[in-house]
Amino acid sequence: MDEPTRQEIEAFAEPAVLEFGATWCGYCQGAQADIASVMKNHPTVRHIKVEDGKGKPLGRSFRVKLWPTLIYVERGVEKGRVVRPDGPSDIEAIFTVQR
Repeated sequence: MDEPTRQEIEAFAEPAVLEFGATWCGYCQGAQADIASVMKNHPTVRHIKVEDGKGKPLGRSFRVKLWPTLIYVERGVEKGRVVRPDGPSDIEAIFTVQR
């Protein structure tokens, strides 16, 4: 599947985590086990990996500066974000939504 557009994300009915990164990024590679572990705790949340980099509009629209950046969205609205998480607890924190 191609990465979704910002408009498609804003139309999501289900919650999702957008994982911005790059295949060659050491921080991204190092975080994969923790991300997978946390996502298993949230089976109803869609996990979308987005290959980010120069000229990639989706990352720019979310103002992503460092990788990995994980953004939790509900109904297309950002509810949580973590940049370069340092373990599962950092990732789990994005699901603590202020309502």
